[in-house]
Amino acid sequence: MAGIETTTHRRSFLLSSGAALAGTAAAFALPSQRHSATPRPGTGQAPAVARASRGGGRRAAPYGVTTLDTTARLTGRGGYRHLTAGPGWPLVVRGELAAAGGGRQDRRTALACFVQVTDLHVCDVQSPLRTEYLRAGSAGSWRAHEALSVAGAVSLVEQVNALRGGPHTGRAPAFVMSTGDNIDNHSMVELEWFLTLMSGGRITPNTGDPTSYEGVQNSGLPLYWHPDAPLRDQDKKRGLPRIPGFLDAAIRPVTSPGLRIPWYSTPGNHDDLPGGCLAPNDPVLGDYIVGARKLFSVPDADVAAFNQVLNTGDDPKSTVLKEILRRNAAGARTVTADERRRLVTPHSYLRAHLDPAFAGAGPAGHGYTENHLDSERMYYTFPIADGVLGISIDTTYRSGHFEGSLGTEQLRWLERTLAAHSALYYDADGRPVRNPAADDAHVLVFSHHHSPSMTRRPDAARTDEVRHDGAEVIALLNRFPNVVAWLNGHSHINRITPHPHPTPARSFWEVNTASHVDYPQHARLLELVDNHDGTLSLFTTLVEAAAPYRGDFDDLSSVGLASLYRELSYNTPGLATGLPSGGIHEAMAGRPADRNTELLVRRA
Repeated sequence: MAGIETTTHRRSFLLSSGAALAGTAAAFALPSQRHSATPRPGTGQAPAVARASRGGGRRAAPYGVTTLDTTARLTGRGGYRHLTAGPGWPLVVRGELAAAGGGRQDRRTALACFVQVTDLHVCDVQSPLRTEYLRAGSAGSWRAHEALSVAGAVSLVEQVNALRGGPHTGRAPAFVMSTGDNIDNHSMVELEWFLTLMSGGRITPNTGDPTSYEGVQNSGLPLYWHPDAPLRDQDKKRGLPRIPGFLDAAIRPVTSPGLRIPWYSTPGNHDDLPGGCLAPNDPVLGDYIVGARKLFSVPDADVAAFNQVLNTGDDPKSTVLKEILRRNAAGARTVTADERRRLVTPHSYLRAHLDPAFAGAGPAGHGYTENHLDSERMYYTFPIADGVLGISIDTTYRSGHFEGSLGTEQLRWLERTLAAHSALYYDADGRPVRNPAADDAHVLVFSHHHSPSMTRRPDAARTDEVRHDGAEVIALLNRFPNVVAWLNGHSHINRITPHPHPTPARSFWEVNTASHVDYPQHARLLELVDNHDGTLSLFTTLVEAAAPYRGDFDDLSSVGLASLYRELSYNTPGLATGLPSGGIHEAMAGRPADRNTELLVRRA
């Protein structure tokens, strides 16, 4: 690709369409300058390196371990493969939007440093409303490791806390932005777990019976991995191990240290909708999720019918699912009812973020204020650093679909907000507009959905408002020369896309980051610098959780569970046999140019 420098051979990218990759990831989302020294993975201990001058290109110590240093790699043979520490990934300089000037490493100054986490999918795996039985039609519709989502996310918090300085600037991360799908099933108990995870405290990842697990993994059905039992289920047949005590360990309390730096929250479709794609606030679904009956399997015809409407999005009221629940009621199993599983409303989601019990390192509300409660609005601005503005937008539907969009009201708000902070911008007809009173801040936009997953599908919950797709958002952002990047998640892949414009200063980058629930379980450490040659650079360094790579079946401590969480995700059906090259794994981890990069952009 023109404008890309790399020190390693680039493998062919087999799936080139972002929209196609989003469809692949949706199956998972339904029921995450190499230094010569290699530290021990997951310890947060960095090798000694020279301190940078003026935030230059050399490393500043201590900085914590990133994928520049080492990455998780599968090792061995067989149906189940352990992880080991592999070589780090290189820095790739991307100059499609602006040329990389010589000597910029010695001129540049740091403007901002922060962390993006996305698609944590903190999960109540025993929820009656979960649709694990869709696995009969698609192996990726259920995850063998998701009972460990809390332990895995705590390990990520620990690693973020170890990132004392960015690898390219030495500047300490100022905040964390979580770009949506913070929870999985749209339930209040999951939201409380997520808020405790981020702010610090004790989490017991168990619902229903307080003394035992009541989910699919001890159901006796070979459709699911039974870690504790000798049952020859379909996952054991492909190599997953037996781990006695796994389920008891999975529901034990876990303590999160909480983030030591402020954090912000952006909503995703799983935060707004049950399962990320079902009708919100539906009384039938609301009663079912807190009730005492749960379906573990349904006929293949019901699996096919439900998958069809999930793919088309033509069932905003979840009529097909409710009929499946009614028709198969006699086959549902008895579980312990739990009112804590009640569905989240937009108001309760906002109110929970504003609860002082979850203030953590701040800020109060984590981006939301009391004013948001009146309109249940979930978009806002916040200061990233001096001269750098963050804008968090809400791209979710509220009517039963996993795709995203912006309503006209929010799109106009975004336009007004950008104009208020731009000394020079362009109207819809391309005419320049000057605003001498503006602070002309560099702008970073955050959302859950990436541009290919945003459509103009009408929102049944807001029928009076026209919806706008990703192309329209790109066109709007291209009008403002001070927009540097749009950062998002949802796809569960790493993908970085340039959005050029004939006027170079109106170009910007879209940075799409993989989830922390699915392979490869990444977050990003981002550093914005001024090169003092008419360009800015945005460094996008991928980060893994703190737990050791190799899973130990005899270690069921919180750290051991976090290691298993990662290792099991790398052994997902269809992934382990293809690693380390080719196929869906490369689509999700991205090419080298989608991982650790320096993204150059013209300064307005």
